[in-house]
Amino acid sequence: MKIAGRRLPVTSAAVLSLSLTVPATAFADAGSSSASPSATPPAVMSTVGGEQLGRPGTQVNLGSGAPVLPKDLTARSWIVADAESGDVLAAHNAHWRLPPASTLKMLFADTVLPKFPKSTDYKVTPSDLAGIGSGSSMVGVKEGETYTVHDLWLGVFLRSGNDAVHVLSAMNHGVEETVKDMQAHAEELQALDTHVVSPDGYDAKGQVSSAYDLTLIARSGMQKKDFREYCSTVRAQFPGETTEKKGKKTRGSFEIQNTNRLLAGDGDITPYRGIAGVKNGNTTNAGATFTGIAERNGRKLLVTVMNPEKKEHNEVYKETARLFDWGFGAAGKVTPVGELVAPKSAVTGAAPGAKPSATGAGKESAEPVASAKSGGSSGMGVALGIAGGVLVLLAAGVFLVNRRWPLPDLVRRRTRP
Repeated sequence: MKIAGRRLPVTSAAVLSLSLTVPATAFADAGSSSASPSATPPAVMSTVGGEQLGRPGTQVNLGSGAPVLPKDLTARSWIVADAESGDVLAAHNAHWRLPPASTLKMLFADTVLPKFPKSTDYKVTPSDLAGIGSGSSMVGVKEGETYTVHDLWLGVFLRSGNDAVHVLSAMNHGVEETVKDMQAHAEELQALDTHVVSPDGYDAKGQVSSAYDLTLIARSGMQKKDFREYCSTVRAQFPGETTEKKGKKTRGSFEIQNTNRLLAGDGDITPYRGIAGVKNGNTTNAGATFTGIAERNGRKLLVTVMNPEKKEHNEVYKETARLFDWGFGAAGKVTPVGELVAPKSAVTGAAPGAKPSATGAGKESAEPVASAKSGGSSGMGVALGIAGGVLVLLAAGVFLVNRRWPLPDLVRRRTRP
């Protein structure tokens, strides 16, 4: 399939009016692109997923034989959760609304990835690259060149390319429309701490998420085969610029490598055993942020870490690795402090995109997540016939759900030609 380049306006989106599900005061800690958020969490936070997750500070219920939490954690917010059962094993300021940086690209991908086949070709126009923030991470997309959707997603996941995000947003009718789509999808996932201003996660006034929400979003994304494959790819070839010599046009390629250091490694850090994604970010306002997923002995954990106070090189990955180690040792030996809630449609039987309850962060959201299995880029969906006997009563519009949400074909450290 080929889509001709469309001259769609791609400008920085205006801040969306706040949904009734999120009070206007929710973003007081977000600051702006030139100011840091508050140094302390609010006294009252959302209780989506359980009352204990709404408390400031560290929340953990250690049982017999459970290891103590690492002593050297400095992140403003973090969470450790079982990716399949949804149990939150421990958390620290889980619902603190903070700037997300490029971890917000997980929401962008989960929203937009299902819309275009990966073989679709697209020719980039100058307007597609307009409005990209100064100092943005880029993969090297060039106007006038044609890329496949597959190429662009590699640019998003591996190099965190804001240029690739803007081109895909142009295909999706522009940045403003994409921001609206992302906000609607966040509300469908019950990621109610999240307010989207820019699809690429670039610092913007009022743009916030939370460790809890980013974990919800990652869990949703990992249901999609393409999402799993892209976020686990270590390195790949990306199309270069077309050159002409003696009337002959040629186009080479160059290697790009994933900036997730737990996946690709770095000078002071080795790839984490069992790592399978997901996404990192770093901006002036957000500091370093990261959500990762890893598997060990059949158990899959999600860890999100936001803005470590300690500014050592790769600190966000080091703290994530320590939390993974703790989580794998503590699983089955702690009482969960909460859970990752189901998408709204799985809880209510409503169609995806339906408005969440106006109460937003109430305890009624703390329902177990539905089992789901998504092939390729088929969207969220709740799969029928998953082993374990999930029963879906479509006629009544009611989902009888169990607590597990399998992650089929979880892959690790993929390389692409």
